[in-house]
Amino acid sequence: MAAAAALAGPTAPVREVHPPTPVARAVWLADSALREPRTDVLVLGTPHLSMLPPDFDRAQFEPLLARLQAWRPRMIMIEAVGGAQCDYLRTFAAFYPGVAEDYCPDASAARAALHLDQAGAEAEIARRLATDRADRPAAERRRLAALFLAAGDPASARVQWLRLAEPERIAADGLTDALLGTIAAIGKRPNENREVAAVVAARLGLERVWPVDDHTGDRASGPSNAEMEATIQRLWDNRWSHERRPLLEQVPARLKNGAVLSVYRDENSIAATRYAVASDFAATAADPSEQRYGRRYLAYWETRNLRMVGNMREAMGPTPGTRVLAIVGSSHKPYYERYLGVLSEIRLVSTDEVLADKPR
Repeated sequence: MAAAAALAGPTAPVREVHPPTPVARAVWLADSALREPRTDVLVLGTPHLSMLPPDFDRAQFEPLLARLQAWRPRMIMIEAVGGAQCDYLRTFAAFYPGVAEDYCPDASAARAALHLDQAGAEAEIARRLATDRADRPAAERRRLAALFLAAGDPASARVQWLRLAEPERIAADGLTDALLGTIAAIGKRPNENREVAAVVAARLGLERVWPVDDHTGDRASGPSNAEMEATIQRLWDNRWSHERRPLLEQVPARLKNGAVLSVYRDENSIAATRYAVASDFAATAADPSEQRYGRRYLAYWETRNLRMVGNMREAMGPTPGTRVLAIVGSSHKPYYERYLGVLSEIRLVSTDEVLADKPR
């Protein structure tokens, strides 16, 4: 058993600080009226696989891919910013300095190749995917791959590329040689959106994945300054982060040594999520400073996760009763489950059921 699984982690009283009000309890009427099937959501916390070298053997992911494929999700959500939001972040860069550069792919080459902007690419994607077909022609898949790149969604472009037969992975129908290289990601470091989400989606015959990350609330913390950054760093220097650090440092070696399933079990354990919250968000929530810098940081984090879950709910809305896999950095998992758990239509699925030695 890995170290993370062997530790109980930090604990706190099991209680809600703000119990529902009598008015809020009226929502229970909708909860109780809801008919089956509900929308089942599996939140898979993940280490960010970009920590691994470009030559990492992708075959090591196979045990995890097989478990997720066997669960058969019909939608896969990823921690990536959608192209429309990226355009917004660039337009309002004065309020979000550096955010688009940090989180948004450059869609300009694909847009130039197709002579389309973000809205045009999204509109054509919607029009083409309105017809559900397993035998989509290779030319259309190449066109869709290029359209997803133009829409700022490289993970979905990779889904289309993976669904093409090897001889059909050519520069045509809007895909240039340069764009093909972007999709293939040859020589790039692994990434959970590319190596896990896109692969599982392609194997299950899905047409895309759904980017749901959100940075429009980054200014919830207010303007940052050197004092605020120094304060946050001091708050992060705590007992729980010291205990957690050796566990995190072991992850790359464990992944390279073939312990992928074990790593993911640990990442999704109660102990790991407690460490993530105690070392980071609980520490900042307890900020005693007069400026309340830690509380301002917490405002950013909660806003981001609320909007990510809101983006998920919007994407799931047209297909109630479906099965959804949400792949997200491990620190988001407890917040995802907290916010998803109050939605009438959602039923959370435990990762224990999917990642166990003998899946149920």
